[in-house]
Amino acid sequence: MTEEEKAQQAARTRSKLLEGLARAERALFTRLAPKSARARMKFLRTRENGSTKSLAERLGVSRKTVQRYLSGASTKPNKRLQQALVQETESKWQPKVRARARQRVASSAGMVISCRAYFGFGPEGASDAGRVRDITVAVSPSHAAAILAAQEEGATESDLHDAVAEAIADAYFRQGGGGRAGLEVKFADVEWLNISF
Repeated sequence: MTEEEKAQQAARTRSKLLEGLARAERALFTRLAPKSARARMKFLRTRENGSTKSLAERLGVSRKTVQRYLSGASTKPNKRLQQALVQETESKWQPKVRARARQRVASSAGMVISCRAYFGFGPEGASDAGRVRDITVAVSPSHAAAILAAQEEGATESDLHDAVAEAIADAYFRQGGGGRAGLEVKFADVEWLNISF
């Protein structure tokens, strides 16, 4: 595998990890986030203290574009703007609910990670040889805290990947120590990943 392919694979894995965390947070919302482009623009403008200029910069559009959506003159955003609106709205929606959930996950509850990926820790030909596995595992609060901290700090692909890999390896393969404390586990080629709090 070339360096470019490795970088692309790492970026896809990070994207799946971040999407999994975002889905887990969305599942906790007590109210639905705004759906229309105008409602999202209004909501985001309140988060920018009423400034259409800073909202335009955040979304990567002109100030006039923001004003057209706020007035209702434009209603159908292009694909890039639609994705930016959805992402920004969901990242700002119900911050207290999100904060309470993150605190609970990091202090007492942990999280559940389900994924289909390549896992390997034994020599080829052995029953522990690497292969694609479907795994669902409850992750300890300390590992959950490390994953959430890495996400909040804008961790690199490898840091976030390593935090999730370590959590899965410790909970599933090492079973919290249990005679396999030094076991090295390879985690790669993530096909899908779901996280729940």
